[in-house]
Amino acid sequence: MTTTFERPEAVIFDMDGTLFETATLLETVHERLFRTLREEGLYDQTPPLDDLLGCLGMLLEDIWRKLMPGSSEEARLRADELMVQYELEELEAGRGVLYPQTAETLRTLKEQGIKLFVASNGLEVYVKEVARYKGIAELFDGLYSAGEFQTASKVDLVAKLLADHQIKTAWMVGDRSSDVEAAKGNNLVAIGCAYAGYGRDSELAGADVCIQEMPELLTLLK
Repeated sequence: MTTTFERPEAVIFDMDGTLFETATLLETVHERLFRTLREEGLYDQTPPLDDLLGCLGMLLEDIWRKLMPGSSEEARLRADELMVQYELEELEAGRGVLYPQTAETLRTLKEQGIKLFVASNGLEVYVKEVARYKGIAELFDGLYSAGEFQTASKVDLVAKLLADHQIKTAWMVGDRSSDVEAAKGNNLVAIGCAYAGYGRDSELAGADVCIQEMPELLTLLK
């Protein structure tokens, strides 16, 4: 029997590894960033791309502490700057893609009267520019980021979103444990995206249901 849930007022999406196939952008960003850090004498190693992808969903400062052990604060702050600069440059150059059928699924949900939001631990400019460059910005009622609201956790970010828009029922859709925690911490349905592969399978252990592709969301509606 297929799992279904009551129709929510809103569906809240994570960005990286949920809507946006981040590896298709970070391949070049990762190479450029660590090359620049080497050239500037700030950090002389290049961690594997998979290690960076495995950190998606974390706050930037936590990413650099994990990826660049023993690095200086100067190096980590410079990595912050370069990450944003190179991500925006690569987006502008047309790099990076949404997961298959993402835009179509979002439009169908919106046509059914469901409000759509993004809640991401990323930086404000990055989250908004991904949505803009990929042509989905106008589908959302709000794009929330830890970078904009300086929230300490995704639980707090989602709580703010729900309060701002007076939403009582929602689904939280994401690929990391922080997304499941944000759902459970706010009494929402937790839908895990098992297609990204950036995290470990155990990350989604607490989800109410997992999907293998974006259009499956539509089959979960009662």
